[in-house]
Amino acid sequence: MDITVIGGGLAGVEAAHQITRMGGQATLLEMRPGAGTPAHRTSHLAELVCSNSLKSLDLHNAHGLLKEELRRMGSVIMDAADGTAIPGGKALVVDRDRFAARLTQTVENDPGIRLVREEALRIPEEGIVVVASGPLTSEALAEELRALTGADNLAFFDAISPIVDAASIDHGKAFYASRYMKGEAGDYLNCPLTREEYDLFHEALVSAERVDLREFEKTSYFEGCLPVEVLAERGRKTLAFGPMKPVGLTDPRDGKRPYAVVQLRKENASGTMLNLVGFQTKMKYAEQERVFRMIPALKNAVFLRYGSIHRNTYINAPLCLNDRLELKADRRVLFAGQITGVEGYMESTAMGLAAGISAFMSATGREFCPPPPVTCIGALIRYLTTENRNFQPMNINFGLIEGYSKKNKEATVDRALQEIEKWKNSFK
Repeated sequence: MDITVIGGGLAGVEAAHQITRMGGQATLLEMRPGAGTPAHRTSHLAELVCSNSLKSLDLHNAHGLLKEELRRMGSVIMDAADGTAIPGGKALVVDRDRFAARLTQTVENDPGIRLVREEALRIPEEGIVVVASGPLTSEALAEELRALTGADNLAFFDAISPIVDAASIDHGKAFYASRYMKGEAGDYLNCPLTREEYDLFHEALVSAERVDLREFEKTSYFEGCLPVEVLAERGRKTLAFGPMKPVGLTDPRDGKRPYAVVQLRKENASGTMLNLVGFQTKMKYAEQERVFRMIPALKNAVFLRYGSIHRNTYINAPLCLNDRLELKADRRVLFAGQITGVEGYMESTAMGLAAGISAFMSATGREFCPPPPVTCIGALIRYLTTENRNFQPMNINFGLIEGYSKKNKEATVDRALQEIEKWKNSFK
């Protein structure tokens, strides 16, 4: 039986891969390049539109543990990420162009996947369908989903950080280093500010002209991805204790810790493009140049991509989904990725993996059981499908994992990996 997957992002690609990996057939619908979005720039599948960091590699960090679970489950996204990684300290950072190109080629060469470049305006009336349309779901499909779920979609807005040309940075006013000297030769370019420079920068952020959202004035931002100017409004020191914190950094020019720093991270393997870490913004383009050039090392910065804001649509999963990621009102329709209410690249991938397996199991008349909530994947599914009046998008964290104890994090990690192996073997 052919299973339809709507959306060629991380979750959709992962879902299609898992279906064919288990012996099924998948039709993958992707609306680009025929229909674009406010954030995508290429026609590649699995294009990363925000950061190119997939977060921590450390197994004793929930993000690192989730990655290892995905590796053990044969994730195509993790395989591509590991194969296109560039230096990023303890984080898994990828060359975004190579990453997306590799996944596009993988899908195109998979005989079990039929890639169709057209917009899905409706949910097919027959067959099993995995909806992985992502945070930028088209208006037409969003209307269809509202009717299908019986509840309004919830929406908020993510902001993405600017990218600057590395050659345009004054390296005499910056230094390479990772916090506490972790990472080879320092994987981040740090742009220090004195207290006086920081105060002026803060004032400029707070007063900068922003994109007029009009109908979006009541937008609720995800706390993990707040625009930098919104953070600045919370107090003069908020940035200094947030994305601009200097803790663990020493300026080699004077041997002292700066008052504040802006960290830049490589966007590509050659290091010609650098991303302002944590500087998501909704300022107008001209204002971004004016304000960010107040950072001494960025006085003459050339902006290769401006920060911007984009819609993020997701369903109220606890009301709509069961623990097989199926729509309660129509079990042949499953949801995967960020539209379920998870937040983050790897979290979206994980839900794509689970939905793909669940869809295949359903198509072959077998019962899908999610992994136990002592695993990252299982904990995310439980979060999405447990009654929650104040449901909001969520990243993976140890607090979601059943039985987690700060005193014995090692046991949490070991148990999660043992259980994910058992779950994998249960499909054989």
